[in-house]
Amino acid sequence: MPINSIAPSDELSWQDTALCAQTGPDFFFPDPGSSTREAKRLCAACDIREACLEYALTHDERFGVWGGLSEKERYALRRRGR
Repeated sequence: MPINSIAPSDELSWQDTALCAQTGPDFFFPDPGSSTREAKRLCAACDIREACLEYALTHDERFGVWGGLSEKERYALRRRGR
């Protein structure tokens, strides 16, 4: 089963207009210990940031920058109960 068939297409439609769609994945999934500053800066300018963050929290995305937050920041947000 292809990965993109797991979620309904309307659930992921926000990805089509997200600013991250215009960059490579290495930007949002940096090597361990690398800076996430540039990815977060791009996220801050993105109109789709909230949908992206909600998706990451709902689907327990554990790697990369989603919605302007790193893995550690999303973990802390989940622990606080959002």
